[in-house]
Amino acid sequence: MRAIRVASAALLGVCALTSCAAAVADDDHYVMSTGYSVMPSTVAAGGQVTLRVDRSASGCTRSVTVSSAVFGTVFIPQGSTSTTAQIDWNAVPGMSYRVTFSCGGVSAIKNLTIAGGHPVNPAPQPPYYYRGVHAGEGGSSLAGLDLKEIGLGAALVAASIGAAYRLSRHRSGEESA
Repeated sequence: MRAIRVASAALLGVCALTSCAAAVADDDHYVMSTGYSVMPSTVAAGGQVTLRVDRSASGCTRSVTVSSAVFGTVFIPQGSTSTTAQIDWNAVPGMSYRVTFSCGGVSAIKNLTIAGGHPVNPAPQPPYYYRGVHAGEGGSSLAGLDLKEIGLGAALVAASIGAAYRLSRHRSGEESA
C-alpha cells in the first residue's frame, strides 16, 4: 500500500515538473532585439504607429508578422522595412499593450502605451449601419420538426423505460429466491 502512495506522489511530481518545463520552454522563442521598433511608443487611441524592422540588426530576411490587441495583425513584406497600423478607438488611455514581431519562429516584444485624448486629425472611420437583430422562428412553433423524428424519440424513451422496469423486476425476483 505504501508503494502505491510513493508511486502516485512521484508521478504527480513528474507531471508538475513537465508542465512547468513546457511553460518555460514556450517563452524561449521570445528574443528582445534592437532590430524592431514601434514609432511613436506612446500614441492616442485612434492614432497611427509605424512598425519598423531593421533587417541587418534583426537577422530577419522573411516577411514579419506584427500583432497586438490594439490593432490586430499586420505584415511587413519581405522587401520592406516598415508598415503602419491604426490603433483602435476603444484602446484604454494609460494602458500599455504588447506588440509582438514574429519572423521565422523568433519573436520580439515591444510595448505601446496609449495616451489620453484622441488625435487631432483622426483617420476616417467607415460608416456603421445598424441592421437590427435577426429573429428566428422562436420556440413556440413546431416548424422544422419531423413527425418521424418525434415518433422515433418517443419510441426510444418508452423502450428505455420498459427495459429499466423489466430489469428492476427481474432483479427483485432473484433476491427473493
